[in-house]
Amino acid sequence: MREQEAQDWLRDNFDVPRETWQQIELFLDLLKEEMEHQNLISKSSADHIWERHVVDSAQLLLHAPKGEDDKLWLDLGTGAGFPGIIIAILGDYKVEMVESRARRVTFLESVVRKLGLTEKALVFGSRLENVETHPVDVISARAFAPLPKLLSLSHRFSTKNTVWLLPKGKNAVRELKGLSPKRQKMFHVEQSLTDPSAGILLGIG
Repeated sequence: MREQEAQDWLRDNFDVPRETWQQIELFLDLLKEEMEHQNLISKSSADHIWERHVVDSAQLLLHAPKGEDDKLWLDLGTGAGFPGIIIAILGDYKVEMVESRARRVTFLESVVRKLGLTEKALVFGSRLENVETHPVDVISARAFAPLPKLLSLSHRFSTKNTVWLLPKGKNAVRELKGLSPKRQKMFHVEQSLTDPSAGILLGIG
C-alpha cells in the first residue's frame, strides 16, 4: 500500500469530511515538527506515515463496536499518538491515552488542544499502574508490552464485553501461543491491512 493508496483507503472506508481530513493533516504536521526535538516514530516510517501509522491505526476501528458518545477507548502507551489520536479524530469514542514519558505527554496534550479534541481525548500522563481502575469498552496497545504483561496490567479495566485490539506485527501468533489455554480462547488473529505478515490480536472479555 503506497501513500496515495493509503489515503484513498481512508476515504473509501470512513466518512472523512473536509474538517476531519484537515485535523489529520495538522496532526501529521505537528508530529513532523516535534520529530526535530524528540524521536517519536522511526525516520524510515516517516516517509510512509499514512500507510504505516494513519491507516495502521484507523483499521482498528473496523474491528471495534460502533462507538457512542459515552463509550470509552483506552489506548496504552500512545507515544506519538497512534492509534489514540487517529481514533479520537475518526471514531465516536472518548479516547483515554496512557503515556508515561513526560515529553510525549506534553506533545500529546498539545495535539489534543490544537486539534480541538478536548471533549474527545484525554491524556493520562503516568504509568498504567497509577491510573484509577474504571471499565472501558475497547483496549488498544500498539507497542506497550509483551502480551502476558499487557494483559496482567490492564485486565482490571476490562469487562466481559470489552474488546481488545492489539497490533502485534509478525509476532502475533507466537505471542498468542505463549498465553495460557484460557487466555488463548479469548483471542484470534486478524491480518493487518498494511502488512500481510503482521497480525492484530482481537479479543473479547
